[in-house]
Amino acid sequence: MNMEGKHYIGAKAILEKKKKYIMPCLGHFYKEPRQIVRGSMQYLFDSEGRKYLDCFAGVSVMNCGHCNPEITKKVQAQVGTLQHVCNIYLTENFVNLAEKLAAVTPGNLQKTFFCSTGSEATEGALLLASICTGNGEIISLRNGLHGRTKLGMSITGIAMWRTDPNPVGGIHFAPNPYCYRCPMGKKPGTCDLACANAIEDVIKVSTSGRPGAFIAETIQGNAGIVVPPEGYFKRVKEILAAHGTLFVADEVQTGFARTGKMFAIEHYGVVPDILCVAKALGNGAPISAFIASAKVADHYTMPGASTLGGNPVSSTAGIAVLDYIAEHHLAEYAEARGRQLRTGLRNLQEKHPIIGDVRGLGLMTGAEFVYPNGSPAPDKLDAVLEALKDRGFIIGKNGVARNVMAFQPPLIITEKNINDVLNALDLVFAKQGI
Repeated sequence: MNMEGKHYIGAKAILEKKKKYIMPCLGHFYKEPRQIVRGSMQYLFDSEGRKYLDCFAGVSVMNCGHCNPEITKKVQAQVGTLQHVCNIYLTENFVNLAEKLAAVTPGNLQKTFFCSTGSEATEGALLLASICTGNGEIISLRNGLHGRTKLGMSITGIAMWRTDPNPVGGIHFAPNPYCYRCPMGKKPGTCDLACANAIEDVIKVSTSGRPGAFIAETIQGNAGIVVPPEGYFKRVKEILAAHGTLFVADEVQTGFARTGKMFAIEHYGVVPDILCVAKALGNGAPISAFIASAKVADHYTMPGASTLGGNPVSSTAGIAVLDYIAEHHLAEYAEARGRQLRTGLRNLQEKHPIIGDVRGLGLMTGAEFVYPNGSPAPDKLDAVLEALKDRGFIIGKNGVARNVMAFQPPLIITEKNINDVLNALDLVFAKQGI
């Protein structure tokens, strides 16, 4: 029983049931995990009443905060009115949400197909690209992650997530734009965007010469918050256009003000042919979508529907999210708080050499943990994250070597919150002597 008089089974009992009833592929963070029972804006609470500053937002989902009262009130009203009909019947919310998405997405992106998960969105986007171009070949980036379906795993360039022993064919991988550990052995500023140019080599050497789609996360999240250099996507788009290949931007983690703009691709001055979104659009409600220009979208004429895609409740959440982001200027706010966070992390980097690199845009920021020789230090990161959890801070981790501390908090996090987590991090580093 917790301080509020409510009874919870506790973390130990959950782990026992999880082992018995949940497939073993699903892991969990921490050696001593806690049962999370309540959320309120940027805070989470466990079954024993302990409070945590959430710096991961359910992996870029709760951009507007946990149980945001402005959003929750609208969702609750919809739940009491109409919860579901399949989208082959006429309801108002999903077309209104599609209209609002057309207004905030880059360039001429106009028509939306709603589904429920990010995996569905990327899968649907690649289907649309194949329909539009007549070619099902796909180019993806090394270290990218695009979902847990068969195709999503096949286009994923991280070994730990490619669990399918027989991946789909016709997929080709290009080097990712990872400036800290450049796969081309180049240095920023003098590389002439060699990683982008390599895409043309892949097209010419490994494909028919006119692949249907190139897919990339604008910022590679699971790869370790890998931020492409300025000019990267412009060069890529030029190469793709010359070969009749569509650019699919995966904004499942980066969308909806996370990076200081509504969509991260806006930082690069490029309009993708198809845009994939999910996660933060629902602020906890399951919703996703792929969005395209009319020119591309209108090739999709064979019957298609998603039973739960854009249902009345999820669409209500999506509309409320877009309204909240605009009314509270969350993109501008994320930009300011992200600058504060990265400045603080770089100050810590000067004192604590365990931090090898700090990178990010807005409130999608990574700090890569390394040993003195530059090799990944995932064990050091795990120890730091455990200590921070015990101090009331939940921070994520990612990276191919699982050595990148990932900050993806609710965008309503305060200046004081950022200072608090930086101070706690400094204390933990000092205590652990790193």
